[in-house]
Amino acid sequence: MDPYKVLIRPIDTEKTRYQAGELRQYTFIVDRRANKVDVKRAVESIFGVDVETVNVMNMPAKITRRRGRRGIVRSPQWRKAIVTLAEGQRLELF
Repeated sequence: MDPYKVLIRPIDTEKTRYQAGELRQYTFIVDRRANKVDVKRAVESIFGVDVETVNVMNMPAKITRRRGRRGIVRSPQWRKAIVTLAEGQRLELF
């Protein structure tokens, strides 16, 4: 897969900022067809860093209720990857 199609966007929350600062872990939304090897190659080629581990998880779709004609709305399923970098390396995204 093309590395720029594997990584969709980074996730920026309080928890991910803590992980990036203290644990060298960065979180991305990735393509649903991408596996750990694809994510590792994409991060290494785009950012030029060494990746130690990659954890990938499927995030389930969520159902929310709204007023009006469409009472129930379903958000799509997505895939999240947590990438741990080698000692002494960091990404300049955050």
